[in-house]
Amino acid sequence: MAGLEQSLPTIASINTTYAQCQTSMPAPYPALEERKPISHVRRTFCLFVTFDLLFVSLLWIIELNTKDGIEKNLKDEIVYYDFRTSFFDIFFLAVFRFLVLLLCYALLRLRHWWVIAVTTLITSGFLIVKVILLIQFQTRGAFGYVLPIVSFILVWLETWFLDFKVLIQEAEDERLFQAPQTAFGGPSLLYPSAVSEGQFYSPPESLAGSDDELEEEGVGRVAATPQEKEYVRQGREAMGVLEQILRQEEYWKLEKEDGTDAVYTFEIPYHGKSFILKAFLECPAELVYQEVILQPEKMAMWNRTIAACQVLQRVDDNTLITYDVSAGAAGGVISARDFVNVRRIERRKEMYVSSGTSTVHDSRPPVKKYIRGENGPGGFVVMKSVRNPSVCTFIWILNTDLKGRLPRYLIHQSLSATMLEFMAHLRQRVRGMGETVHQ
Repeated sequence: MAGLEQSLPTIASINTTYAQCQTSMPAPYPALEERKPISHVRRTFCLFVTFDLLFVSLLWIIELNTKDGIEKNLKDEIVYYDFRTSFFDIFFLAVFRFLVLLLCYALLRLRHWWVIAVTTLITSGFLIVKVILLIQFQTRGAFGYVLPIVSFILVWLETWFLDFKVLIQEAEDERLFQAPQTAFGGPSLLYPSAVSEGQFYSPPESLAGSDDELEEEGVGRVAATPQEKEYVRQGREAMGVLEQILRQEEYWKLEKEDGTDAVYTFEIPYHGKSFILKAFLECPAELVYQEVILQPEKMAMWNRTIAACQVLQRVDDNTLITYDVSAGAAGGVISARDFVNVRRIERRKEMYVSSGTSTVHDSRPPVKKYIRGENGPGGFVVMKSVRNPSVCTFIWILNTDLKGRLPRYLIHQSLSATMLEFMAHLRQRVRGMGETVHQ
């Protein structure tokens, strides 16, 4: 257990190299507001505002559809509008909130509470005056009470959600974005960015150096076409995000634990929730590197969570494109998914790293047989033990969107269980490989 606790801090030794890499970037970075999509929590807020309009509209239509008929009641409430008898103004308030809030918080993406404070103040004051002066309050039946009360509750729920959820969560995301920038003197790679080409260790079968150097010397396989260079760029961006996640272990949240294996979660700003498996293995790091990173196409032979894995293209000595099919999960409730991923493999002094993210490839378009999933930045890390070369620490970072209409809690439970199951298969595999070596 001591090896498990001490292995992750070895990443600090690569921080200096990576910081030098960051300071050498010539290209300026766009502002944060220009780079980020709308956050998940803000999207939920906009959805709730839409629900507010639809729900109030539904209640108003039901209120209109009485014995006199909806056409006559609609004429009375709009054409012969009277503040003391009509509910049309409550519906109009819902339309007003919908337009103003979506304009300000979805299109303009304001990060201040004053707009919703104004809409809430106007709505609340109007409803209070309305209820006091409404002369047909009791003759309206149930809707004489329901419509004003529902409108009042919805508008204050919107205010609470924006103030205590959206703004707080986005401020926390920005803090996480700024933390690595302050600590390492460069922009955070939790957002897509360019990466310097000459500062990484390469896997054994390739040479360290830039692509240009390899092209000039004619050594090794390099990206030649614009599409191949785009694959390389995607792999490097995923590698940068993976490194940032590793540096922020103090923010990982424990989800599930099984002996020396533990699954954590970590919210990546505007990438969503990542699941992180951290485990201790009693085998050399080189063995895990060989089985998990260098030979992905053979993983389906021993890993039951994977139905198939095929290498579609080897872009350069560090980058490849794979097609992966996951096995069904949660007792068959979650069907098999397929993924097309770009992977980047790097060998460091203390570790082996494979980063990956979803991409597209002409040879594997989506098919009806599988739902095409989408992976965010993640990958595998195998860290050597300085004190004992016969043990290692294994980390798997998974950021995935399974698509389909599945409850989020079911997906999260399934991912944790799948990662622990994968670890059991990996441990059995390396144990079998060790026995074969001894024989």
